[in-house]
Amino acid sequence: MTHDARTETVNDGPPVPYGTPEVPRVAVRGEARIEVDPEIARIAISVSARGTDRRSALEDLTRRNAAALDLVKSYGEAVEKLETGTFSITPELTRHGRGERIRAYHGRVHLSAELGDFTVLGELTTRLADLELTRVEGPWWALRPDSPAHGEARRQAVREAVQRAGEYAGALGSSLAALVELADLGAENVAPVALAAPGGTMRAMAYDGGAEESAPALDLEPQRQTVYACVNARFTMTPPVL
Repeated sequence: MTHDARTETVNDGPPVPYGTPEVPRVAVRGEARIEVDPEIARIAISVSARGTDRRSALEDLTRRNAAALDLVKSYGEAVEKLETGTFSITPELTRHGRGERIRAYHGRVHLSAELGDFTVLGELTTRLADLELTRVEGPWWALRPDSPAHGEARRQAVREAVQRAGEYAGALGSSLAALVELADLGAENVAPVALAAPGGTMRAMAYDGGAEESAPALDLEPQRQTVYACVNARFTMTPPVL
């Protein structure tokens, strides 16, 4: 009689996610909020025209659009970005007997500008609003995507997580042993938190027959931005004596 020699493999299973009595874990969240000055300001510009026929509306719109673009470009490097958005020519219909006929044409072009030099912002917005049939909205204050403020907030959040975990361990008479995991807030499918406070807005509108002298520049005070960072961290600690 023969016997088959069999080898059995012992499966220890996945590691215990919450630690063991010998290697306890502590999980914390580190948060940081810092306030910094904005780095850029965005404004929206809408140029309009109205004519009794399509050609005259297009010609007026082209002229006013060129005037707005030339004015913004005259500020040179202070304007970091200038873009044209949507353009439209819309007929205005009116009742004529049993039918309808075109009464006029309305044209509109939307522009957006981004400035990094706030010293010229008030003057530029005032001069734009002083143009014919031109509407200005903004400014919307913001930070650049690569702003050092974001990195500083993240570093503060990590330091806060380490300090909080150390305080929990210290309350048990233990100390931190090792970092097990460090996760960004969005890495664990947690609802994101707004990173910056919304910027204030300024609205202005000017129509045909503007003032002969240019209007005084607006005094626009930059709105400080709140940068938020959050991390989840897990540490192992020495076994406490309970």
